[in-house]
Amino acid sequence: MSNGIKAIKDLGFPWTTQDPFLFCVYHEDHYPKGNGEMGPDADLSNRPLGNDFQKKDGYRMYHGSKVPGFPSHPHRGFETVTIVNKGFADHTDSMGAAGRFGNGDVQWMTAGAGVQHSEMFPLLDEESPNDLDLFQIWLNLPARDKMVRPHFKMLWREDIPVFTETDSAGNDSKIQLIAGTWNTNKAPDPAPNSWAANSDHDVAIYRISMAAQAELQLPKTAAHTNRSLYFYKGNEVFVNDTKFTYFKAIELESEAAITLKNGDQPSEFLVLQGKPINEPVVQYGPFVMNTEAEIQEAYADYQRTQWGGWPWPKHEYTHPKEQGRFALHADGTREER
Repeated sequence: MSNGIKAIKDLGFPWTTQDPFLFCVYHEDHYPKGNGEMGPDADLSNRPLGNDFQKKDGYRMYHGSKVPGFPSHPHRGFETVTIVNKGFADHTDSMGAAGRFGNGDVQWMTAGAGVQHSEMFPLLDEESPNDLDLFQIWLNLPARDKMVRPHFKMLWREDIPVFTETDSAGNDSKIQLIAGTWNTNKAPDPAPNSWAANSDHDVAIYRISMAAQAELQLPKTAAHTNRSLYFYKGNEVFVNDTKFTYFKAIELESEAAITLKNGDQPSEFLVLQGKPINEPVVQYGPFVMNTEAEIQEAYADYQRTQWGGWPWPKHEYTHPKEQGRFALHADGTREER
C-alpha cells in the first residue's frame, strides 16, 4: 500500500500488534451496580463462571466467580501495560506487591523471570452502574532481559501528560501520553528494564480523543519503527486522505507524515509504536521466550517453585471496599493517592 499506510486489519479480540508488542486487548464492560461485595448486583447463575467471555447483558465476568477479573496466573518473559480509563483494577502478586488503580491510571509490570499476579475489577459503586474501559498491552523483552527481576511501576493519572492540540478551525484533539514523547511533551519513565526505557527504541503509547471534524498531525517516527493506529470508537476518519470506518487497525509506514482528519462524530484511537526487537518469539499461554526449550524450562520452573507461591488469602483477592487508590511495592514502599 502507499500514502503512509502499510496494512489494514479488522479489530478482533485481542487486537493484532507489531513487534515489539505482542498483544493488545480492549475490555469495555458495562457492569450493573455493585452488590456490597464488589461483584455485580445481578443473578450470575446462568453464566459460565470461571470462563465468562460472552458479554451477556453488556459485561463479562472473565475468570472471576464473584468479582469480575483474572485470578492469579503466571507470566514470564515480557511486560504488561494496563491502562484503566474507567473503573478500577485490584492488583496482587507473588512478590507481595499490591495496588488499586483506575480512572486514568496505568500499571507497568515487568514479569521478567516470573511472577504470579491477579487482576480483579471491583464494582465499588452500589448506587449506579460500574463501567470498565481498559487496555492491556503486552510488550516483549529482548533475550538479554527476559530473566530480569520482576517489577511493577504505577503511572498515576496525575503524572501522565494529557494535553490538547487545536487545529486551524478550532477543533480539539486530546492526547494522553503514556509512553514516549509527543513533540516537546514527555511521558513518565517506564519500568527500568523495559524495551521502552531506551529512547533509541522509539517506543510510544498514545491515547487520542478527537472532536468531530478535528484534524491532527502525528509526530514522525524514526526509521524502521513499527506504528499501529487503532480506531476503536467513532464513525470514520481520513488517514492521509484514505477513508476508514471504525474498528480498524492501520499499520503506518515509518518516517511518513501522518494526518488524521476526523469525521462527523467524536473518535478515539490508541497508538502503539516502537522499533522491533527482531528476535524469535515463542509463546505458549502466559510465557513468551525465544526457544521451545526455554518455554519448557519456564513451565518446569513454575511447577517446581510457583515463583514464590501466593501470599494472599484468595487467588481472586480484592482489597477492602473503602480502600482508595494505592500501590504497595515488593520492597514495602507504599503510595497512597
